[in-house]
Parts: sequence; C-alpha cells; structure tokens
Amino acid sequence: MGTPVLFIHGLWLHATSWDAWLTRFRTEGYEPAAPGWPGDGPTVEASRHDPEAIGDHGIDDVVAHFAAVIEELPEPPILIGHSFGGMVAQKLLGQDRARAAIAIDAAQIKGVLPVPLSALRATLPVFKNPANKHRAVSLTAEQFRFAFGNAVSREESDLLFERWTIPAPGRPLFEAASANFNPHSPAKVDTGNQKRGPLLLIASGKDHTVPESVTRATLKQYRHSDAVTDLRTFPDRGHSLVVDSGWSDIATACLAWLKEQSL
Repeated sequence: MGTPVLFIHGLWLHATSWDAWLTRFRTEGYEPAAPGWPGDGPTVEASRHDPEAIGDHGIDDVVAHFAAVIEELPEPPILIGHSFGGMVAQKLLGQDRARAAIAIDAAQIKGVLPVPLSALRATLPVFKNPANKHRAVSLTAEQFRFAFGNAVSREESDLLFERWTIPAPGRPLFEAASANFNPHSPAKVDTGNQKRGPLLLIASGKDHTVPESVTRATLKQYRHSDAVTDLRTFPDRGHSLVVDSGWSDIATACLAWLKEQSL
C-alpha cells in the first residue's frame, strides 16, 4: 500500500475536480482520495440541487470532518488542499494529523493582515448579504471568471464553471474575515508547531482570490517554527490552477517537492 494522500477542495469546486490528480498520484504509487466537504453531494449535479445541505458549515466543521476521515486511514496522510482546503490542510498539519501538507493558493489564516481589493471583489457575492453567513452561495460564470478563471481564456473559464462549480457555504468566508478580531477564530493555525511535518505553500501570481501577497504573508506566520516551510510561486497562474489545462504542471511540482522530502 502506498502513502495515503487526501485532497481537500475549496469553496465553489466539487471534490471530483481532483479526479485527474487522483489518477496521476495513483500512478506514482500513492493511495489518493478526495472526500467532499460536509453536505456536499456525490456529484456536481447533486450538490447544485441541494444547496441547503451545503450551507452553514464553518471551518471547524470541515476540519472535524477531515480529521474523522484521517482517523480511518492506516497511517497519517499527506494533505493537498486548494484555497480554503489549503487552510484546512494547514490546520490539520498543525494538529499533527498529517505527515506533510501542500497548501495551494490557501485562504487567509489568522494573523495575515493584507486583504487586497481583488480578494474583496472576488468574495463580494458572499459578503454583499450578511444572511449569506448561514447560506450556500453560487457564483455566476462572470463572477467565476474574475475569481478563478482570469488567467485562462474565457472559453476555458466558462467550461470549468459548467463542469466543476457548486454552491459554497458563506460561513468560512465570514469566519476568515473576522479572524484577526477573534482570539478563538477557527481560522487560527498552529504556525509555531516545531514538530509538524513539512509544508509547501504554492502561490499564483495572477490570483485575484488569494493574491501572492497573501501567501507570502502566510509564510511569515511560520517564522517561529523550524519545521520545513517552503514557498513555490507560479507567476502566470490564477486561482483555477488546480483544475484548468495547466493543472499537470502544478501536480508535477507537488510530486517533485514530496520526493525532495522523501515522502
């Protein structure tokens, strides 16, 4: 049996968007899986038809959900998360539940201060209505284009939107936005853990939702830990990098880093 790898999606993408990654990692000898978030349906279509099941799940719910998945594994996994999935991966790594983690364009953790205007615009569909904290919110194709698909063609962005997008709970965004005012914020990560496994942060230079400046500020949060914390930047990529036509380049970089860590 190979080392287990858990892929954790972020807001607005279904877990099946990792399918190509699962195939790639399986051929490399790993045992990959991509469980959905609490309330997600088994397919994109099922998730779109039942948004109420998705709504009102917060960061702690998602972390507890994946912690329970990890408990059923024969050994601690490698975690690979995108966007809010990257934040969840960091929290689980900080709790010593994983061998290593890769956080791709990870959502802002507690302590990260810059909130670029593009990030505010990308999340406006949620924040424009306070009631969305307890609801699932869908994006339009145009909103997806700005938040995810700005670094690919409009045609590809629209195809990705149709294929992978699902409603997303608003609660995690509200929790992240208030993190620096809440001493017990669920967006808090144990960045000072000296004994945790290695962490790779991946940033995208054209990302509107999680700009590179946010990822670099996240890296600084780990300055008090001697555990391995690396950064890799893809200057010409946007937030869709794990699902668009260039996904294989990101997967290759992840696999290369894991080999560097003897994982």
